[in-house]
Amino acid sequence: MKNVTVFDHPLIQHKTTVLRQSETTNKEFRELIDEITRLMCYEALRDLPLEEVEIETPICKTKQKMLKGKKLAIVPILRAGLGMVSGMLSLVPNAKVGHIGMYRDEETLQPHEYYCKLPPDIEDRLIVVVDPMLATGGSAIDAIGQIKSYGGAHIKFLCIIAAPEGIKALTEAHPDIEVYCANVDEHLNEKGYIVPGLGDAGDRIFGTK
Repeated sequence: MKNVTVFDHPLIQHKTTVLRQSETTNKEFRELIDEITRLMCYEALRDLPLEEVEIETPICKTKQKMLKGKKLAIVPILRAGLGMVSGMLSLVPNAKVGHIGMYRDEETLQPHEYYCKLPPDIEDRLIVVVDPMLATGGSAIDAIGQIKSYGGAHIKFLCIIAAPEGIKALTEAHPDIEVYCANVDEHLNEKGYIVPGLGDAGDRIFGTK
């Protein structure tokens, strides 16, 4: 599918399988989310621009490549998206972090926004929206729409597990963004949960029910 990348790296696949298991503890779950995010971030940001700069090594002066001042913003969709922030920041520590709070009505499955705080220069940044799960796609669609309303234009979306229904809805609503995920699962059940999925990512990250 256009603008959708599904990672097949063995380490990502292995860690995602362990992440799914019911016996994985909250501590292990958080650590795995962090590790998988780092591996995905490495690949998703491979198109960052570089520039040649002059440096001095202990041996001599030389021209080498560094990032070309591309401003980056990480925007987790609360609350589960918070679990992916530290993995991103471990690779791009100078990135700014915004937050968008969404909750899903359990009867209608529709998202409702309750919080939005973005860097003031969001229109000048490459924005990476993160959420472990892409189920119906409603929260991601609304969050990205909100970012666009503030001027954000260069957007990538990272999730770990996606449903085909969510990918379809998101790419139809925002065909200009790039979507990255570790696995595309079978389908959504009648409650809007991904099958086989991993349960509620937020509950498993924060140890709540």
